[in-house]
Amino acid sequence: MRTPAGTECDFYYEDLHRGAERRECRADRAPGSLAWLPADCAICPVPEILHRAGGPHISVRITIRSLPLGIRRTVRADCWCERHVAPIADPLRGCEECRVESEEILRSAFEGGEPPDN
Repeated sequence: MRTPAGTECDFYYEDLHRGAERRECRADRAPGSLAWLPADCAICPVPEILHRAGGPHISVRITIRSLPLGIRRTVRADCWCERHVAPIADPLRGCEECRVESEEILRSAFEGGEPPDN
């Protein structure tokens, strides 16, 4: 769904049907994270992560914090691969193990061989 910031995000939900005004972020939040506000979508890295490296096995947890004196808010995303049960060091690149497996499958398809068993 399109966020208030204009990007597509799988975790954003809104219901404006028949006068309802329900907007929410359905991403998991870390303990101690601040409550989500629609303005947080403008600084959230999750839509780009999902667009560039999103796969069926990626999980995301966001942490919303306020900088000292409450001047500005920040949104940090921690990602991990559910398939390999491992944290993802660079969320924009995705899971390295999943990428290696995908490359092996593509390579074997182009070479005409059988894909490796997973």
